[in-house]
Amino acid sequence: MTHSIEINSFIALTIGFVVFFAGQYLTKKIRFLSDYNIPEPVSGGIAVALATWVLYAFFDREISFDLTARDALLVYFFTTVGLNARFSDLVRGGLPLALMLAATVVFMLLQNLVGVGVALLWGLPSQVGVLLGTASLIGGHGTAIAWGPRIAEAHNVTGAAELGVAMATMGLIVASLLGGPIAKYLIEKNDLKSDPEQEAAFVIVEDDERTDHFDYVDVIRSLLVANIAIIAGYLAHVALQDAGIMLPLFVPCLLAGIILTNTVPTLLPKVKWPSRTPALALVSDFSLSVFLAMSLMSMQMWTLSGSTGLLITTTVLQATMTALFILFVFYRLMGSNYFAAVLSAGFAGFTLGATPTAIANMSAVTKHFGPSPLAFIVLPLVSAFFVDLANAAVIQLFLGS
Repeated sequence: MTHSIEINSFIALTIGFVVFFAGQYLTKKIRFLSDYNIPEPVSGGIAVALATWVLYAFFDREISFDLTARDALLVYFFTTVGLNARFSDLVRGGLPLALMLAATVVFMLLQNLVGVGVALLWGLPSQVGVLLGTASLIGGHGTAIAWGPRIAEAHNVTGAAELGVAMATMGLIVASLLGGPIAKYLIEKNDLKSDPEQEAAFVIVEDDERTDHFDYVDVIRSLLVANIAIIAGYLAHVALQDAGIMLPLFVPCLLAGIILTNTVPTLLPKVKWPSRTPALALVSDFSLSVFLAMSLMSMQMWTLSGSTGLLITTTVLQATMTALFILFVFYRLMGSNYFAAVLSAGFAGFTLGATPTAIANMSAVTKHFGPSPLAFIVLPLVSAFFVDLANAAVIQLFLGS
């Protein structure tokens, strides 16, 4: 009989800190991880997920984490992205944003076609293909959980929801490992360089020799501004829900951050605003790193065992298709430059996993090769806002409804 061990939110957060440092240690000791820009939270998180799998398999102990703190960190992270965004960047990112959105829609169709092909190969209804495609990969665990029971009931597929969750877990792992190596290949093959005049606004670069300094007052100021943006975003979120518009909380918080950072400094020029400061970058880095560590450490990898062959086949085909699409279509479409290479790491991250994974991939690349702030503006707007709407339409198309 399996015994469940519940880890409360505070302890889970503390373990998340430990997981990050474990990942940092592994990345320093294993050259492959550092050379190919694998984020530290990914290294540590996967290691802990494997350890909990061993506990389940050999000692009948199931570890379950309360992820309330993790979800709060996600809101903080996207709020800092908004606070760093300038309207000039948004205008400059208009064409890349449109191109990326178009490429993503095409990719979603291809991803579901691969999923349908694998489903038919394994003797499953074609509708199950969306659970091997965008419902679980681009959509993530939440979308898989939402669509799985519907497909199970409509097409008499036992375990469809569990299959979707397992596929989302596989996708998250591969997304964390694929983006960095692709960007490294593109950057080194094409001798790409970061613009030296670009600001490292979204990550703190290790061993940075700039003279920028900050103290606890700057950090508290950044947290205060972030909290104000979150309050505004939460109020907007409630209003949208009342109007029947369902969006994740972090989306209105992201938009609130953008609005505040482009209005308050103009209206109140004497206010010391934290946008694009090392202190805000610290808050952003902290939120993203611990969020990703907690997300990966909490993966219940034993849920993958029920459909191992199907999951491995799908993962290999989807990862291969993603890599080929990035190398031969996406990178060229986005300009074949350093910005495109960084964005390619992010594209692999969110099309197979989730937006935070994409940002972590890009952060690891830019820490190593140099900043590309426009990539951190364009990708969240596509992956965290437009894609959810497009994915719902694409899933319904493949389900024939």
